[in-house]
Amino acid sequence: MRNPQVMDFLVPYVFTLFLSFPCLILLLVNLVFLVAVHGRIPTTLEGFEPEQISVSLSANHDSVWISWITGEFQIGYDIKALDPKTVSSVVRYGMVKCTLEHEAIGHSLVYNQLYPFEGLQNYTSGIIHHVRLTGLNPSTVYYYQCGDPSVQAMSDIFSFRTMPVSGPWSYPDRVAVVGDLGLTYNTTATISHIINNKPDLVLLLGDVTYANLYLTNGTGSDCYSCTFAETPIHECYQPRWDYWGRFMQNLVSKVPLMVVEGNHEIEQQAGNKAFVAYSSRFAFPSEESGSSSTFYYSFNAGGIHFVMLGAYIAYNKTADQYKWLERDLDSVDRSITPWLVATWHPPWYSSYKAHYREAECMRVAMEELLYSYGVDVVFNGHVHAYERSNRVYNYSLDPCGPVYITVGDGGNREKMAIGFADEPGNCPDPLSTPDEYMGGFCATNFTFGPAMGKFCWERQPDYSAFRESSFGHGIFEVKNETWALWTWYRNQDSYNDVGDQIYIVRQPDICPVHQSAKQHCFAAI
Repeated sequence: MRNPQVMDFLVPYVFTLFLSFPCLILLLVNLVFLVAVHGRIPTTLEGFEPEQISVSLSANHDSVWISWITGEFQIGYDIKALDPKTVSSVVRYGMVKCTLEHEAIGHSLVYNQLYPFEGLQNYTSGIIHHVRLTGLNPSTVYYYQCGDPSVQAMSDIFSFRTMPVSGPWSYPDRVAVVGDLGLTYNTTATISHIINNKPDLVLLLGDVTYANLYLTNGTGSDCYSCTFAETPIHECYQPRWDYWGRFMQNLVSKVPLMVVEGNHEIEQQAGNKAFVAYSSRFAFPSEESGSSSTFYYSFNAGGIHFVMLGAYIAYNKTADQYKWLERDLDSVDRSITPWLVATWHPPWYSSYKAHYREAECMRVAMEELLYSYGVDVVFNGHVHAYERSNRVYNYSLDPCGPVYITVGDGGNREKMAIGFADEPGNCPDPLSTPDEYMGGFCATNFTFGPAMGKFCWERQPDYSAFRESSFGHGIFEVKNETWALWTWYRNQDSYNDVGDQIYIVRQPDICPVHQSAKQHCFAAI
């Protein structure tokens, strides 16, 4: 809504800026308009010059991945895929900007998003490059340039800092945590706040671009099923990925980005394929961490071991993911990486009506395993709001359970989750809660505690410590082997204002590693 007093106050200053820097002001206005109204950011490059440049981590401090795209995507009824062999994947890097003495060569690919229905446009990507750099020193700034030197198509020089060596007193200063980002007005505010906090690492908890809220002709809606109920398949507008990659480059070409898939990355297409854009565009340390999938993997960042799990792939005890998780957790040496952090997209502990107990089958399958290995913190997205739990296990307060933090408030275009399941008239029908893609039905009435015999609590649940419907992001700062500071920042506040803050304390003396889940004790409720 237009505020005349605010507009009258700003106009003289904007006019003065315009007189001094007309080109800059017009550029900024045009960029904000493209992002907020259309979410479309055009390329400014020609030929095979690299764009959408990003850094991601390997399993340990001595290796990172550099990714980028060359060539323009195509969308239409008659498309022809680019040939990845026409351009090389080369990264030159070193510790001195003017002397990039090392060179690494990687691989490249092109993916398609195809629909076997008349009237739907097909898509083929630019050439996606992934190059792994190895033999890196810890906590060191490296400069790099990517592209193909043989065709004079090299990027500008960028830089990144490697993670600290793993150890109980060695941690990245700040880890930014954000979910459900998209490309909206709120996205630009979130990323601006993240950049201001100078993170060493960014965790993105799924729902990256929301390309699947658009038809192949670019028409979008906040509610796909409401607006486009008659479409023969759930379409998506793949150029949203390219617009998002261009927008994010300023951050992720310098700060490593680690991603886990969300439901908006499913993006079904011909041949019963799904998650193709997600699995193609990002580099994952899957092989380095013993995983055979882009949906789940792990890595170390100093004295923190991160486990990234997939909610939209099989997770029961006979599944490959569960077996991999057992092996990965069993390999963690808590004397070297004292902190154990897990992430996936849909939360197990959320008191909002939206997506209430949607991932209950995953919780039933995996919670005991994570608890028995002493996971300290769990980060989730999916619910478009913020919520932080007390330490909890099986819906009961437990000093040895993880702290669950939902930060699905990064900037999505589906609006905020506001209502709570414990408010009168808000408790959903249990049969409506399972996610169709995840499958299964596990959410039944509680059999113990204050909500016994009911599907929802009638007040804010004991496990819920703080909740608020505002856009924002979080910063995770591990101070030593037992203390970490968690801070949630709201977009609506100035950069330094805090929306929620708490010290998270590990207690290894009372919560031994790989304890038996059957022998835990519950705190009084």
